[in-house]
Amino acid sequence: MSATLDLAIDLISRPSVTPLDEGCQQLLAERLAPLGFVAEHLRFGEVDNLWLRRGNTSPVFCFAGHTDVVPTGPLEAWDSHPFQPEIRDGMLYGRGAADMKGSIAAFTVACENFVRENPDHQGSIAFLITSDEEGPSVNGTVKVVEVLEQRHEKIDWCLVGEPSSTCCVGDVVKNGRRGSLNGVLTVNGQQGHVAYPHLADNPIHRAAPALAELVSIEWDKGNEFFPPTSFQISNIRGGTGANNVIPGAMTVEFNFRFSTEQTEAGLREAVETIFNRHGIDYGLQWSLSGNPFLTARGDLVAASVEAIRAFSGQETELSTSGGTSDGRFIAPTGAQVMELGPVNKTIHKINECVSVDDLNALAIIYQKILERLLTTR
Repeated sequence: MSATLDLAIDLISRPSVTPLDEGCQQLLAERLAPLGFVAEHLRFGEVDNLWLRRGNTSPVFCFAGHTDVVPTGPLEAWDSHPFQPEIRDGMLYGRGAADMKGSIAAFTVACENFVRENPDHQGSIAFLITSDEEGPSVNGTVKVVEVLEQRHEKIDWCLVGEPSSTCCVGDVVKNGRRGSLNGVLTVNGQQGHVAYPHLADNPIHRAAPALAELVSIEWDKGNEFFPPTSFQISNIRGGTGANNVIPGAMTVEFNFRFSTEQTEAGLREAVETIFNRHGIDYGLQWSLSGNPFLTARGDLVAASVEAIRAFSGQETELSTSGGTSDGRFIAPTGAQVMELGPVNKTIHKINECVSVDDLNALAIIYQKILERLLTTR
């Protein structure tokens, strides 16, 4: 077995369901210490974070990732135990294989090989690893970034190991992500009997025209780098459970995935204007998961595209689709941020898996990126 596969199996064997780390970060720190990586363990609340760095000069190349994984779901639905990795038909099965312990293993082996071959490389190499990416993301990467910013420690290039690929490694990389804005709407009415609607006030009926208007709006057409902004209702709750009672209140949860054509403030104002115009008695709670970010061009994107092409001949598609990632916390510091990882078709699913060949390919591609950015070749 390869060094990347060995390490991936070790990491997957640790049941680090968010926010647990189960010793993964300590394993990485101990493994990289002989190569000159200095470990700083940063714990906030119940979340373990690790900042590893080799070197004291700029530029700083940072690998970012997470050791926490999502819950397994019913164990009996898996063909093998999710925390007892198995290799079948060239695929490594286990929770976190693709998202994203496989990438972390590839990061680590790439760094080991690169440093052995280039002990006097330019700049610094860092790891920013959290156990809070699959959870609420409040005590993880965002807190580590705050610490780094307070002491003026800047990341120049950040490669996030999220599973970006669609069909084969490197066919898609994420050079940005849309913003995510959540809203929880409470509409107030008056409970009553369905046979006497004039004595009640149905909050569902009140809200329906406004919600229909929100659904029908074309918020923008997107742009060169981003798809159009989307509005989606995810949950509606109302009623007493009886079919003869008009409810006294209802709750609606919704989400905007927005491009750089929009702002948080602009979306909030537009939604509240619509509700006010419809004369609804409502309350609205907003939460911003992250603003959109983009690394349109630059050394990191160029080095990644070139490394993928050199390894496989694959021409890479740059994309900003998909959900959010911890890159949203790093990009505002001025860093170039990009996501490159394995194929994502089984992430969060029963029987999550990753190709063994893809893990080895990632380690080579990551090393080639380091060579392009931190050597004078």
